[in-house]
Amino acid sequence: MASTSVHEGLAGFFDDLVRCETRLYNAVGEKLRAEHGIVASQFEFLRYLRDHPESRVADVATNFAAGIGAISKGVDRLEARGWATRLPNPADGRSSLISLTTSGAELVAEAERTFHEHLDELIAPVIGADQVDAVGAALAALRRTLEHARIGIPAG
Repeated sequence: MASTSVHEGLAGFFDDLVRCETRLYNAVGEKLRAEHGIVASQFEFLRYLRDHPESRVADVATNFAAGIGAISKGVDRLEARGWATRLPNPADGRSSLISLTTSGAELVAEAERTFHEHLDELIAPVIGADQVDAVGAALAALRRTLEHARIGIPAG
């Protein structure tokens, strides 16, 4: 059985992880909105679609551990702004394939520079590259385990 100090350590880790993620996400979102007129979730969608052209809504939902309905609405917003397009899926007539438009690709390239610069401003003065690498490896291992076990995937 785990000791109380281990439980407290994990609880503190969880609290710090979630609060840091929220603050970083909000700060990056504010910067992206001010400089590019997009919110953080739109930036994430655009980056995903750039790196995974012709994705299905279900693929995007799985990646972001989000509901299919929420992702579909997000894609609708990208389409309305002219940043993404849906094409019929030749392998499955019930779904479509989503890709970036030229303007979406240009936007994500511009916004990515801002994203990297702002993360560097927020994180580098506090956490060294070696710590980023170590924590990054630990979080990547935890993420892989959670994803493999399909933990935290919303229904629908």
